[in-house]
Amino acid sequence: MDEQTAYRRRWGGLAVLVICLLVIVADNTILNVALRTLSDPVLGLGASQSQLAWAINSYTLVFAGLLFTFGVLGDRWGRRRLLVAGLVVFGAASALSAYSQSPEQLVWARAVMGFGASMVMPQTLSVITNVFPPEERGRAIGLWAGAVGLAMAIGPSAGGLLLENFWWGSIFLVNVPFVVVGLALMYVLIPESRDEDAGRPDVVGVLLSIPGLVLIIYGIITAGERASLSDWDVFGSLLLGVAVIVLFLVHEARTPNPSLDVRFFRDPRFSVSIATIMVLFFSMAGIIFFLSFYWQSVREFSPFFAGLLVLPAALGQMIFAPLSPTLVRLLGPRTLAAAGVVAVCCSFVFYTQIAVDTPLPLIIGFFFLQASAMAVVLTPATDAIMSSVPSGKAGAASAVQNTVRQIATAMGVAVLGAVISFHYRAGIAPALRTVAEESEDVGPGELRSAGESIEGTMALARRLGAEGEALVAPAKEAFLAGLHLAALVSLCFGVVGLVVVLVWMPRDAAVHRSDRGDRESEGSGSERPAS
Repeated sequence: MDEQTAYRRRWGGLAVLVICLLVIVADNTILNVALRTLSDPVLGLGASQSQLAWAINSYTLVFAGLLFTFGVLGDRWGRRRLLVAGLVVFGAASALSAYSQSPEQLVWARAVMGFGASMVMPQTLSVITNVFPPEERGRAIGLWAGAVGLAMAIGPSAGGLLLENFWWGSIFLVNVPFVVVGLALMYVLIPESRDEDAGRPDVVGVLLSIPGLVLIIYGIITAGERASLSDWDVFGSLLLGVAVIVLFLVHEARTPNPSLDVRFFRDPRFSVSIATIMVLFFSMAGIIFFLSFYWQSVREFSPFFAGLLVLPAALGQMIFAPLSPTLVRLLGPRTLAAAGVVAVCCSFVFYTQIAVDTPLPLIIGFFFLQASAMAVVLTPATDAIMSSVPSGKAGAASAVQNTVRQIATAMGVAVLGAVISFHYRAGIAPALRTVAEESEDVGPGELRSAGESIEGTMALARRLGAEGEALVAPAKEAFLAGLHLAALVSLCFGVVGLVVVLVWMPRDAAVHRSDRGDRESEGSGSERPAS
């Protein structure tokens, strides 16, 4: 596809990238609504709590661990080629997940899905950076960010709708037709692009990045599962992962052809945007994740209705993500980002007061505020990251941004989950002891499992029938107390993000370094045809 044709078809190409994003990002959230079904031995697979956790974590572990690698390889081998290969792997693994016969098969199929998704995700931003001229890039990235928000929101609602009408495997099988459509349109609307001056491959750097990221993600996930850092495999993974990443950065600073040019971090637009994204995703991820338990376990809504309650957040993302480039021009990046972070902090203050009977319109209103504020901050931050590097290195920059988001999300769920878990166990223990003393039908193992989470307590309450009614109110109170504390922790990190923005973020938007770098590159052929 020649450059003129690619330019004319750029918005159609963006639509194809949105399809890719909808499938991959929605899959991160769609499984959450099916956990109860998958744990049922009749309706699901009879998966244990640990198996359910790893059905989610295997995807995250592989996805986050390979994002950087495939971002770099996309720059070198061709971004469309990686998009096509990733979609094929993701679609095939989705079908395998749908027809898994055991929890172990589901965990491995989900890991393969993460492998395919890691090939696709970094290429989407890279293609946008290479196809859209600077004056349109902010709007295109805004639509990209809106699609990410939409996918995160429609995942639970779509999953709930499918579970109410079909068997559990439908939440994975639904990916296949979207993959087929994306593949059919890919060769027509997406041009091939790569770094024409890639230099020698940085094999050592790529090989160091994989174990470093995998070890860190594994340590974070396992610490969150066990609510403890004391186990040798947890702190050992974290320490070894950090050591490998430090070695990776030292190597990248010294090699003549680095996969990640560490000089990018000297640009405040790049480094401050990365820091802002990391702080915000850390502070928000755990709260959003555990609010799904609030809907289904505290308010006792169905999975489908709980999923519908997330749609206002998608609406906020869809409205404000495309508008944020205009707001940046009017207010400047620092003022707009600071206002967005303040709005996010206001939502955390609200979550510290949420109760069993909080009016739904009020919760939905703060959901909308939170998502809109995140869109306002993340769209210009993403544009700043992609615009501060040469377009030939867009895959590496995109991979860094997405990797930071995944690590921050995993850390947020793990750390805030540990806060909620510690608080919940202490709060529910007296009620569980009382029930254990009054009922001879509760074994030590079941009692221990019931004390780990509100879902475990509610499962015991349902099994005991009338005797279990005494557990319901204490379980809800203990969970809400933990959620309030987690929201307070999130608020503290939100304030840290505000300080970072106010102190270090540039007041005005700068020249797009990616385009300046293109013009300075020999034979880059980066000039755009006139629109």
